[in-house]
Amino acid sequence: MSRDKLGSMANQIASFFKTQPGEDQAERVAAHINDFWAPPMRAQLHAQVAADDTSVDPVVRDAMPFIRLPA
Repeated sequence: MSRDKLGSMANQIASFFKTQPGEDQAERVAAHINDFWAPPMRAQLHAQVAADDTSVDPVVRDAMPFIRLPA
């Protein structure tokens, strides 16, 4: 999947959870990604953020420690 599409999808998830009450938006973004994204997509997102891609929302960056990498 393209970097732009993957980042856009992650940003859409973050946008939704930023509208929800509470202080755990990053954890909720990560839970959604862990539940619904295939392991290769999660690995690609990790690589994209590690490469310092500034196109991802700060909440996505905050969620990265909670997103499971494939074994």
